[in-house]
Amino acid sequence: MFRAVAADCGYGDQSSFLRDLGEAGLPFVVAVKPSHGSWAYGKDAYTPVHAARALAWTDSENPGDWTAVERTFRGGRTETWWAAEASLGFFGPDGNVRLVVATTDPATLPSQSTWYLATDLPRPEGPRTADSPEPPADLAEVVRIYGLRHWIEQSYKQVKDELGWADFQVRSDTAIRRHQTLVTCAFSFCWDTWFTRPPHDEPAADHAEESAATVAKPGERGPERTPSAPSGQLAPGNSRRPGLTRPLDHPPTLLASMDQRAATTRTPSPDQRCRRRPPT
Repeated sequence: MFRAVAADCGYGDQSSFLRDLGEAGLPFVVAVKPSHGSWAYGKDAYTPVHAARALAWTDSENPGDWTAVERTFRGGRTETWWAAEASLGFFGPDGNVRLVVATTDPATLPSQSTWYLATDLPRPEGPRTADSPEPPADLAEVVRIYGLRHWIEQSYKQVKDELGWADFQVRSDTAIRRHQTLVTCAFSFCWDTWFTRPPHDEPAADHAEESAATVAKPGERGPERTPSAPSGQLAPGNSRRPGLTRPLDHPPTLLASMDQRAATTRTPSPDQRCRRRPPT
C-alpha cells in the first residue's frame, strides 16, 4: 500500500513541488530547511528552528510538548527520538500542512540529528481526519515514513551505479531521461526472464539441460542459479495469450547471440589513417 511521498529539503522547499503533489492527490512527508523563512508578526516564529525552540521542554521526565518516538534500525538497534507539532506561518497541527520536528535532543536541536518535516497527512483526532482521503498519521508514523527515505536514497545510489544510470556523459535532460528509461527496460527484461519459469510443455531435454546448469553452492541467499544460454534464435516457449509472440522471450536470445560474436575492430580516425599512409 502506498503511504506517502518522502523527499529531502531539496524538494520540500519547493512550493511548486508540494502544490503539484497536492493536485495529484499524493500525500507527502518532506523535509524543509531549518532556515526556511516565513512571514511572522512581532515575536512569532519565522523559521522552523524558532518554531522548535518555542516548544516546551524540561527533560525526559517532563517532556512538555514533545513525545518520545522509538526508531528501529536495520540491525535491530533502537533509538529514542523526540517529536512535536510546531506552528510556523501556514504550517500548523490542524492546517493543510503540518510541521513536525523530530530530534534526538529537544534542548539543543543538534543539526545532524534534527528533522523539520512538512506533511499533509492529518493528525489523529484532528478536524481534518473526517474529510481527509488519507488515514491519519501520528508523530511516530510521520518520523517512520521520512526515515525510509535514507534507505531509498542509498538503494537508489547502488542501483544507479550497477545499472549505469550515471553513464549519460554530457547530454540534455531529455536524453538523460531516455537513457535511464532504456537501461531500466533492459534490466526489467533480463530480470523477468531470469525469474520466469519455463513452460510445462517444453521437451524433457530442456529440463535436463536446465538442471545441469544449476549448481548448488552454499551461501547466505541459497544456491546460485546460472541459466544456460539459449541455443536457437527463436523465442522459447509459447505466447501467454493469443496474439503476438511474447516479447519478453526475445531479449536473452538476442543478448546471447551478441555475446557470442567476436569483438569488432575499432575504426581508425582520419588522423590515424593519415599517419599510416605510405610515403609517396
